[in-house]
Amino acid sequence: MEATAFCPAHVTGFFKAYLNDNQNNLENLGSMGAGFSIKQGVTTRVKIESKNNQKSNFKITTKGYQSDKTDISEFILNEFLKLGKFSNKFFNIEHDISIPVGYGLGSSAAVALSLSFALDQALETKLDKISIGKIAHNAELNCKTGLGDVLASFHGGFEIRVKPGAPGIGRVEKILTEEISIIMICFSPISTNKFIKERLSQINGLGGKMVNKLMESKNYEHFQEMSLEFANYIDVMTPKMQKLVNELFENNIKCGVALFGETIFSMIPKKDENKILEILKKYPEGIIIKSELDNVGARVLNN
Repeated sequence: MEATAFCPAHVTGFFKAYLNDNQNNLENLGSMGAGFSIKQGVTTRVKIESKNNQKSNFKITTKGYQSDKTDISEFILNEFLKLGKFSNKFFNIEHDISIPVGYGLGSSAAVALSLSFALDQALETKLDKISIGKIAHNAELNCKTGLGDVLASFHGGFEIRVKPGAPGIGRVEKILTEEISIIMICFSPISTNKFIKERLSQINGLGGKMVNKLMESKNYEHFQEMSLEFANYIDVMTPKMQKLVNELFENNIKCGVALFGETIFSMIPKKDENKILEILKKYPEGIIIKSELDNVGARVLNN
């Protein structure tokens, strides 16, 4: 039994966190905010065999960009093991990660969702999509690797998260745009977990107002302006980021900041691609990603 699933990477431009719930139910926690999913992400392959003499019942490997943690994958596997009698099975799990890890691109959510979809297919547990999404959301909240990326990349596209929570509880409004390119440069990672703990009250005040503003305008240029304002307000801009932002502005190119990473993105008409790529080439220490919106979201791939 085997299956393959894909989940797009997701960038958040601003957000408001919801981490308190009277029932302490992970499915109700998460974030409101806005962001977008891109064509690159995580492809996960699951191959299930009979367990022989292996000490463990699973093996997790990673291709492409590396993650130093497997806790989110283990959490999800354990959730699926509760759904049937699988003690005699060995799970070979391979994550192919095409985006840098820790740079604000939602890699942990993409790992969680792609694994959840692949396991459901391989084990033939026949869960509905919402239930699969909830397992991934709960894994990310439990492992403290993110807040709203699962809900966003579950749906894909350029979205506003208007209600926090797992898929089926949280709600997104998709914003339709003309065909645009998304160009990013990633300089260095930032610890999401550490940041969320230290700066929450400061973040929430502005993030909530911005959700309401973007609901009115539903404009990707406006979204980028707010993302930059948000990044400046919560003081995540490094001198290198600021230098690049200034240069882009001088060339009439709007941009935003991926939270949380030292990553600048620009959503631009396709005709302006080369203009921004020429500027980014001046920063050889950064990882440049050229992409488009992924409007489909997490899904099983036909093997």
